[in-house]
Order: sequence, then structure tokens, then C-alpha cells
Amino acid sequence: MPLIELRNVTKIYGQGEAQVRALDGIDLRIDEGEFAAVMGPSGSGKSTAMNIIGCLDLPTSGSYLFNGVEVGGLDRKQRALLRRNYLGFVFQGFNLLARTSAVENVELPLIYRGMKLAERRPLAMDALARVGLEGRAKHTPGELSGGQQQRVAIARAIVTQPAVLLADEPTGNLDTKTSHEIMELLVGLNRDQKITVLMVTHEPEMVSYANRVVHFLDGKIASDTRQQEAA
Repeated sequence: MPLIELRNVTKIYGQGEAQVRALDGIDLRIDEGEFAAVMGPSGSGKSTAMNIIGCLDLPTSGSYLFNGVEVGGLDRKQRALLRRNYLGFVFQGFNLLARTSAVENVELPLIYRGMKLAERRPLAMDALARVGLEGRAKHTPGELSGGQQQRVAIARAIVTQPAVLLADEPTGNLDTKTSHEIMELLVGLNRDQKITVLMVTHEPEMVSYANRVVHFLDGKIASDTRQQEAA
């Protein structure tokens, strides 16, 4: 079975004349180990789909199954547990705590799990090592470059060993050279640690790193191609 499956998913905001159909009956299957790039203009529905996949929102109709489990049948606490245990999030703006060291930022998801310092610190240091920042553990975000801050954010996302990494414009605030370094890091996590990656991006250059490209348009999936076909 697919790891992620959306079946005829619709998402409607507002009512009457103000009603907006953000998603219009989409079907999407993501298998374990895939690296999929999600593209589309603003308002196309891609962010809404990612919010549903990330258990940050629920569809108006249709079904979302994660590893065969109907997410709509879970209560709020169960959805939070699914998010906490199986999903990692990386954002364009890094979202790091400014006065907190890199290792302490990475530890945050483990703190939410109630893990003690002696347990979480080695895991956080290992995650920093996996993104090449073992020597920057005590640095605050202000003492790091943009690329290093994004690496800290990625370490924070993978410290819980998620099945899926949801990356929203992960290179949007970075220069070209650093963007490629971050993409190579994501490819390595996908290839070597078998983390499924779903990445929203507006940058055609970054799409070349994915093995699948899904284009959204007007609340529908306009195209869904394997990367060799897209190339």
C-alpha cells in the first residue's frame, strides 16, 4: 500500500459567494522512499494539500490515508501523535529560536516527547552530525549562515526519525550555491535513510533533484510525472 494516499479529497473554505474550493477532488499516492517535488502557482492548492498531509488541516470531503490508516477517523490527540512520530517539517524561514543554541533547537521535538536531557542530547548531536554541523552545536542562529540555519532546521526535523519529511520552499531564502548544498543533503537523507520527501518549491532548478514532479493548478493535479519523463 502507498505510504500516503489522498482519495477524491476536496477542501472548501468559506460559504456562499465567498466560497473557495482550494482542492477539487484530487487523488494522490506517495510510496515509501519517494522524493516528490510539488509545484504550482499561488492559490493552486499545493499548500492546502501539504497541510492535509501534515495533519495540520482536514479535508472537507474525501479520504486521507497514512500507511493505510484513515486520518479522518483519528481524534485531535491521535493526529498530533501521528505528526510527532512520523512527520518532520522544514520551512522556508527556518523557524529557529533566536536565543537558543543549535543543539537546543534540534532537541525541541524530543522535549515535546518528554525526553530527558541525558537521552535527547546524544540524539540531537547525532542529527547535527548527519547534516554536517557537529562543530556548530553551541552556536545560536545569529552566529550561523542561512545555509547552516536551514541545516539546523533539517536536523530538528529528522531527530525524531520521521517516515516523511515535508519541506516547504526549503531553499527559498538561500543563494544558489547553498540551495544546491541543501538539496544534496535532502537527496542523501532520502537515499541513505529512506526518508520519504515531499517538497514544495517554485524553483525549477531544485525540481531536478526529485524523482517525481506533481503540478497543481486550480485545486486539481494538472500533471504527475516521473523525473526522467519530465527531463
